[in-house]
Amino acid sequence: MPDYVHGHETSERQRLRDQGELLAELLFDDGDFSESEHILEVGCGVGVQTENISRRQPSAKITSVDVSEAYIRDARRNLERAGITNVELHHADAMGLPFKEATFDHVFVCFVLEHLPDPQQFLATARRLLRPGGHLTVIEGDHGSAYFHPSGVLAQKLIECQVELQAKAGGDARIGRRLFPMIVQAGFHKTRVSPRSVYVDGSRPKWIEGFTINTFTAMIKGIERPAIDTGLVSQEEFDQGIEELLRTSEADGTFNYTFFKATAER
Repeated sequence: MPDYVHGHETSERQRLRDQGELLAELLFDDGDFSESEHILEVGCGVGVQTENISRRQPSAKITSVDVSEAYIRDARRNLERAGITNVELHHADAMGLPFKEATFDHVFVCFVLEHLPDPQQFLATARRLLRPGGHLTVIEGDHGSAYFHPSGVLAQKLIECQVELQAKAGGDARIGRRLFPMIVQAGFHKTRVSPRSVYVDGSRPKWIEGFTINTFTAMIKGIERPAIDTGLVSQEEFDQGIEELLRTSEADGTFNYTFFKATAER
């Protein structure tokens, strides 16, 4: 698996937790794990989505893996603090999962495919790991869906820097739009993809702080050093771009971003 472009620092781990808690209802309001006795979560991060799955299906056995040992440690602490006891955590690479075929009833993947060098290969593996009739859930963003007011040339340039850096690391920050054909090509049936838009304006102060500032802008701030060190932008351009993004969080600003949730059956 390529390097995680956002890094694994404490600030990024906190951003992931804040993001997961904020988006839980948007992403899980129609999640169905009721018939799943054994669930595989790939890329569990700090355990926020793990907790959401567990609370929706407390009787299931959940196997959660992540490539980062630091994230696994955080996830273990967070799940213990939440009183979650039906989860087994493993340090493993998404591109080399150490499980037997037809082991799981459900494979859940959130914000992972965008970082993989070969998401199509991963989906084929996920299908093999599922029992016949098992289900797949994939949730991804698409940086091409970010638009805002007031618009900012440098803000948009920073988003493109994020896309380019992720591509250089082997990923695709615009993968959300590709989910349907990829999942169908992997051999799944009953594939359904639905957009989950986050729209923020002055009437939604919780989302201004939680999403515009602490999720999206914080994510872009996280690429400051690689964006500048690789010559994609100057320090002055980066600082101005961040100011333009933050300008959208003021009373007359708006911000929109779309996630895509896919479900399918083996």
